[in-house]
Amino acid sequence: MTEGPLASPGFWLHHAALRWRAELDRRLREVGLTPTQFLLLASTGWVEHTQGAPTQQQVAQTAGADRMMTSKVVKNLEDAGLLRRTPDPSDARAYRLQLTPAGRRTARKAIAIAAELDKELFGDNPASLRDMLQAIAEG
Repeated sequence: MTEGPLASPGFWLHHAALRWRAELDRRLREVGLTPTQFLLLASTGWVEHTQGAPTQQQVAQTAGADRMMTSKVVKNLEDAGLLRRTPDPSDARAYRLQLTPAGRRTARKAIAIAAELDKELFGDNPASLRDMLQAIAEG
């Protein structure tokens, strides 16, 4: 019988997340993104696709990211030509985000990289694992 930390699902969840993150980081270098940049770029693209140009706050909420960190990373993505920030016509304090054509291409490549990693680590049908992790994350 396994005892101590090796018996804890949380211990293994932590180590699995570390491995996934390290491997994602390594693979995303191919497209010049960090995992955080990827998360925010992909989240921007998803919200833009489903709801129209999102605010930075919407992207932060979708990604589960801190607003200050989101602001810094969005600025870096804008400087890299991957997204465009425009003032929100309904709120002078907010910006709307849109992927540029280069941002769309980069996001598509990065999503394919992440999907391939997920398939390698979680198999062809990760639905039950995804559902369990979603239930834990949503409380």
